[in-house]
Amino acid sequence: MSTELLHKAYSGALFKEEGDDLIALLANHLKTTKEGTPSKVTRWVSPTNEYNFWQEYVKENHSTKEFFTTVLERSIHTHHPKYIGHQIASTVPVAALATLFSAQLNNGMTVYEMGQASTAIEKVVIDMFVHAIGYTEGDGFLTSGGTLANLTAMLAARKAIANDDIWNDGHASKLAIMVSEEAHYCVDRAARIMGLGNDGIIKIPVDDQYAIRTDLLETYYAKAVADGRQVIAIVGSAPSTSTGVYDDLEAVSAFAKAKKIWFHVDGAHGGAAIFSSKYKHLLKGIDQANSVIIDGHKMMGTSSITTAVLFKNKVDSYATFEQKAQYLWDKNDDPEWYNIGKRTFECTKSMMSLRFFAIMNAYGTQFFDDNVTVLYDAGREFATYIKQHPDFELALDPISNIVCFRYIRNLSPDQYEEVNRKIRQELLEDGEFYIVSTLLKGVFYLRTTFMNPFTNKEHMEALLEKIKAIASNIELKKEQINL
Repeated sequence: MSTELLHKAYSGALFKEEGDDLIALLANHLKTTKEGTPSKVTRWVSPTNEYNFWQEYVKENHSTKEFFTTVLERSIHTHHPKYIGHQIASTVPVAALATLFSAQLNNGMTVYEMGQASTAIEKVVIDMFVHAIGYTEGDGFLTSGGTLANLTAMLAARKAIANDDIWNDGHASKLAIMVSEEAHYCVDRAARIMGLGNDGIIKIPVDDQYAIRTDLLETYYAKAVADGRQVIAIVGSAPSTSTGVYDDLEAVSAFAKAKKIWFHVDGAHGGAAIFSSKYKHLLKGIDQANSVIIDGHKMMGTSSITTAVLFKNKVDSYATFEQKAQYLWDKNDDPEWYNIGKRTFECTKSMMSLRFFAIMNAYGTQFFDDNVTVLYDAGREFATYIKQHPDFELALDPISNIVCFRYIRNLSPDQYEEVNRKIRQELLEDGEFYIVSTLLKGVFYLRTTFMNPFTNKEHMEALLEKIKAIASNIELKKEQINL
């Protein structure tokens, strides 16, 4: 028998009341943050203090409205135009509504009968990606983030290229993959999960623009073979996370074909440029890749986490996982595109296709073109301002919306890292802007990623002025200490 509490928890009337409050809260948040208010992107609290706050909070009585309001106040505001930090989208409101909608329906999607609409919608979304890439016999599916997506692609490479029946018999050969030294850490993680170990991850140096050195591929491949390893795949970055630089995909593809190995493109961040008429040239050669991944929650405006795993040959999207589960489906020798659980890590998979489709339905694929183009333009515009300020220097001219730079005024080279680290920390604690940092060949740089299409030149100039003020204050404090 249901209890009074259960009836209350599932009340449609209460859901409407609390839902109306939540939508009003978020609508006001969207309006004010888009306009640049409140003045701070984040309000820094130490991990311990934040944990203590919520420990005490749960002991008290709060309404659902109060709870959501408190979380909002204590969270970073990715829709603020002064959020120029990590690669997380300023979620398109209609995609957020789709996420709320799908969360309430909670169709598991492992088998078609548990998610009929969302499964068919996912196929339409995948068709959109396949067409944009230029595949003629392609297919794929959506999964929970770039890490799982890259791992899935590497497992497909192993299945297609390795000589052993690894799924049933385990490893019999020493396998390896080739990656740029600037590749995202999740590619390294995928290789380790697969049991390749340190020696199975062949890291290729990058050039002075931080793109993989294709002139070294033959040398590193030959050494791996001489060491008794079977190279199964090479990964091209589109782009690298630290710099936003795209590898030469055409050259990598030619190498992969010559060696008869799998060519994978990690386009988690910048693969969405295939939708930009202005920037899709950066991905020339992507149609030759055996597999590609693209995150929706980076450059395509969806809520987290939503990633497309795409295959040039549709058969490869089915071959990775071969496992009997009679309680889920009747046949195991039929690909059955509509039973997605046959192809994904997730058994219970969320209705993430709705996030893409809601945007497509409301604004068409032109939204993806507009978003990528505006954000990539912003990166180049910011670099122009930096070049006009002798107090700063760029690490390199940006290719995308990722810009690495540092403050150098009145500093000796041995002071660059210390001062710029302090600048980054003070920016975090101040909270008006949010940017991050990175190491490029061991050298520390401030790092911005333009993820909000409403970040403009005034915000860019204000950030540089803010950094200059912080640096001057650091210099003043140092002088006072010396006195």
